[in-house]
Amino acid sequence: MRPPRCEVIVLAKAPEPGYAKTRLIPALGAYGAAALAERLLRHTLASACAAEIGPVELCCTPDTGHPAFLACARDFNVALSRQCDGDLGQRMATTARRALARAGSVLIIGTDCPALEPTQLNAAARILNAGNDAVLVPAADGGYVLLGLRRLDPHLFSAIRWSTATVMTETRKRLTALGWRWAELPALPDVDEPGDLRHVPIALLSAGPKLSTE
Repeated sequence: MRPPRCEVIVLAKAPEPGYAKTRLIPALGAYGAAALAERLLRHTLASACAAEIGPVELCCTPDTGHPAFLACARDFNVALSRQCDGDLGQRMATTARRALARAGSVLIIGTDCPALEPTQLNAAARILNAGNDAVLVPAADGGYVLLGLRRLDPHLFSAIRWSTATVMTETRKRLTALGWRWAELPALPDVDEPGDLRHVPIALLSAGPKLSTE
């Protein structure tokens, strides 16, 4: 018997100079930071599709019309959707609710962790298929790079100080308070600050600055 369908949702900003990966601008410049954001986006989608655990959706901000998003939809055969308004918690909750209405489970990831590969995605899906309510991959900076769910509760996302070192700790408290059965996979580094560039594979750093513009 095949396991229940697990959707993979990739949250991404349009790779526009001055809009994407702005904390990397001191090291790469606005254009270079946006170019890296696009390469990380494509790397993430390639991993999500290679995992072969279910449909992959690219959830975009500010909208789905950026040339990079359209190219990804064509090249990876993924669906596009627009992120709702609100903070990261509201956007993840809305995305998870929509996905869980279609599938037995969902994995929500960003594009900041090139170390998140098909192996971890498959492991996370297996954890959910085994009956766990949630699964997480912590980030080395105190957040998380993957959240997997089989059920949804708004308390998991509300009033959390996103993009701080307390996100994972607070999320653990919320999961415990909900009485959910959940698991964690080993932590991985994400790429937010110039010092994090050491975690980017050389092939992605040296792929050239070309951006999708048409």
